[in-house]
Amino acid sequence: MSYAVKEIFLTLQGEGIQAGRRAVFARLAGCNLWSGLEQDRSRAICQFCDTDFVGMDGEGGGRFADAASFVEAITQKWGDGNLGRFVVLTGGEPMLQVDEPLINALHEAGFEIAIESNGTIAVPRSIDWICISPKAGSETVQRSGDELKLVWPQSGSDWQEMQDWDFANFLLQPMDARGDEQESAANLNAAIAFVQAHPKWRLSLQTHKILGLA
Repeated sequence: MSYAVKEIFLTLQGEGIQAGRRAVFARLAGCNLWSGLEQDRSRAICQFCDTDFVGMDGEGGGRFADAASFVEAITQKWGDGNLGRFVVLTGGEPMLQVDEPLINALHEAGFEIAIESNGTIAVPRSIDWICISPKAGSETVQRSGDELKLVWPQSGSDWQEMQDWDFANFLLQPMDARGDEQESAANLNAAIAFVQAHPKWRLSLQTHKILGLA
């Protein structure tokens, strides 16, 4: 299987329990909840995405013929040394392309693997850190993992049902209003109020944006 990849870059994980950790982000192209084209946003299941996952024209992006060549590109971004190797498979929706050959090749190269998925496709437990971000209007089939990250406020989300899912950590992340500072501030305040009222949940911020990182 070949892999269509938007970009591969070295950064710090900006969200969730792993925030602040050195990581290679491998963003796979494509999603099953939105085409990524602005003219389709209003008709998409997920209408608030703030990520460009269309095409293969980003830093380090391209089509990789097999798992070995994809992992080699990831390894080059990590640089010298194999201590603490950590890769985040993200998108779009990475589970449209992630398979066992890729998982095995990454593990053989010494990488701990995290994935950020919308949960509409089952995620193999052979992935070391599973982060699921459910989207209202879609069916979440992956109801277990290390981290559930709910973007808030999100109309139609059944957060009460989600509390019964098998996750080690429950995170609430304020919705990025994509340039509307007033709305973003209101979303942050709503998320803070929610976490104060529901102690099972923890606030997650997009610290990479605060720090000016990719």
